[in-house]
Amino acid sequence: MAQLWSNHNTIFTAKPSPLATFISIIVLCILGFYTLHYVHSPSPLSSSQNALRFHQTFLSAASNDTVATYLRHLTMHPHVAGTQPSNETANYVLSHFKGLGLDAHSVPYKALLSYPTHSSLSLHFSNGTRADLPLSEWGGTRKIGVDGVVRPYHAYSPSGAVSHAKAVFVNLGRDEDYRLLGRVGVNVSGCVVLARRGNLPRFAVVEKAAAHGAAAVLLYTEGGGSGYRFRKGFERGTVMSGVGDPLSPGWAGVSGGESLSVDDADVSRRFPKIPSMPLSSEAAETILVSLGRAPVPAQWRKSVTSKVRRVGPGPTMVDFNYQGEKKVATIHDVFAVIRGLEEPDRYVLLGNHRDAWTYGAVDPNSGTAALLDIARRFARMRDLGWTPRRTLVFCSWDAEEFGMIGSTEWVEQNLGNLGSRAVAYLNVDCAVQGPGFNAGATPQLDNLLLEVLKKVKDPDLEGSTLYRNWADRDSQNVITRLGRVDSDFAAFVQHSGIPSIDLYYGRDFPVYHTAFDSYEWMTNYGDPLFQRHVAVAGVWGLLALRLADDSILPFNYCSYAEQLKGHTELLSKFLDGIGYLSPLTTSIQEFASVAKEIEIEIEAQMLREQESSTSELVTLKKRALNDRLMLTERGFLDTDGLDGKRWFKHLIYGPTNDLESELDFFPGIADAKLRSAGMNLRQRQALIQHEIWRVARAVQRATSALRGELS
Repeated sequence: MAQLWSNHNTIFTAKPSPLATFISIIVLCILGFYTLHYVHSPSPLSSSQNALRFHQTFLSAASNDTVATYLRHLTMHPHVAGTQPSNETANYVLSHFKGLGLDAHSVPYKALLSYPTHSSLSLHFSNGTRADLPLSEWGGTRKIGVDGVVRPYHAYSPSGAVSHAKAVFVNLGRDEDYRLLGRVGVNVSGCVVLARRGNLPRFAVVEKAAAHGAAAVLLYTEGGGSGYRFRKGFERGTVMSGVGDPLSPGWAGVSGGESLSVDDADVSRRFPKIPSMPLSSEAAETILVSLGRAPVPAQWRKSVTSKVRRVGPGPTMVDFNYQGEKKVATIHDVFAVIRGLEEPDRYVLLGNHRDAWTYGAVDPNSGTAALLDIARRFARMRDLGWTPRRTLVFCSWDAEEFGMIGSTEWVEQNLGNLGSRAVAYLNVDCAVQGPGFNAGATPQLDNLLLEVLKKVKDPDLEGSTLYRNWADRDSQNVITRLGRVDSDFAAFVQHSGIPSIDLYYGRDFPVYHTAFDSYEWMTNYGDPLFQRHVAVAGVWGLLALRLADDSILPFNYCSYAEQLKGHTELLSKFLDGIGYLSPLTTSIQEFASVAKEIEIEIEAQMLREQESSTSELVTLKKRALNDRLMLTERGFLDTDGLDGKRWFKHLIYGPTNDLESELDFFPGIADAKLRSAGMNLRQRQALIQHEIWRVARAVQRATSALRGELS
């Protein structure tokens, strides 16, 4: 991390005379006195209160047209990670930062990526006819790969060909779907299974199909929404499990560093055993309506199109062929830094990934455009005299689509400095997918998020703020938690325990990962006037400013304690008496008690700052308080990590092996319940109880960090 802030400019001068040396010493003494009294020990007015007027400057500097211009440049060509167009996009972002006068640079990493070389899909119908299904959005009118658009594929799918295999529909590809098929006598062994996208990750759909003996998988997303032609879209994506470069698990993939072999067992286990390809909903329907034999189970009928009456297997036969290659490529993370004046060694990070499967207007460059605009506004504020209290870092990640690789490699490389110095990470991936503002956060940031929402205008409701609209929505629209593994906050929360927020507009959009995710779609459907882009940038930027400028970090651990209590109540119902929760409830009660004490301490500290000029003692106490607030989240980490996936170390929020679990918290406990299936009652209780104790100890560690005292 230290290298991040290094200044490589060197000035060479002639040897000074003795008189010049004496004068220089006097000047340095004067400057040292000035720096000691007016830079390192500023009054509250010079830091936090004076910063508030710049917050309004930030909001007033918004420009819809500027954001639109950024997005237009970013989406002029497809830019899959590891390709030349992707490098050009990285250079565009880097040039933008440097053009603003920011300290900017890029960091390269070596990573194993995956690309298609050939694909085909043919159907043989029961009447003797044959059809070749188009495997691109353009059908037969344009060549696959036109204008640099990569052919539809699943990254890291193994190559494979299957001839004259029966097609069978498995709904969402869940365990319960295969159980239902088994009850009506359907065996998918040796078949090409057709599944529709749901909440299961792609790798899990393929993994479950392989476990049931399937030969290959076709995965489609039900289209429609914004127009018939989007039913032709193919949802590209990765089928690798886990995050980060598979050749450098747990350490950064730097040039000349350690790298595993592709054939290493720890690498190959992250890839599926059978091949798969994406399919458009239009092409999928051609197969679905031709199936015979078993009728669609009654449990599926409400969610499956009425045109689908039977699930197979057959009589339609499939010729499936996918060929791909895995190769080591260079990816580039891009950074820009605005160094803090009073706490330069405390970092507030804003991150968004830059790579896209195609043009990426929504995913991710709506977020990139917002990030560039925030940098523009911050640079303008700096020119007007603003300097943040803490250091701000803009992060433009690469290869997120392949498994959060760019952010993961950087976090692994800088883990020591981030662990001791990172205040918070603020993530935006798809800034604008459609209507409706959404956010996820670690709970100590809930109150700050709500305060900021009161400052930003709602672009879809004239005369209202985002907070008012948020408060008026139903209970489903709450702040979500960050236990999922679908964007770049994963490495920050789940591996390094850094408080984080994730922001986005809309929940789903019909052109996800397709060639239709273009500037045209955004201007026609997603955000024609770019008002939602401006709203997301407003929330994102104000959050960063509060975290960078507030004298005392705006963290509220009473909110976290309430969230933990709620999680425990739901856990009790989930376990249904199997586990003994007393250790966990006791540790949470202690955490809540200390959180209340900290609130009182914060109020007293703020009062001291208002009543008198900042003394060295008050400054040191404030620094110590902020460190406790910052480091508490790290207490929820466990060095052993989650069972079977040690990289994920957060015991409150993280992924569970039970991908159909009702819990989106306490992942280790959810995993223990899954592993205990088939054990006797005593064994089940012992396994689950151990995980409950692990979480209880994690809460105790967080309590000690917040209290700031040894036991």
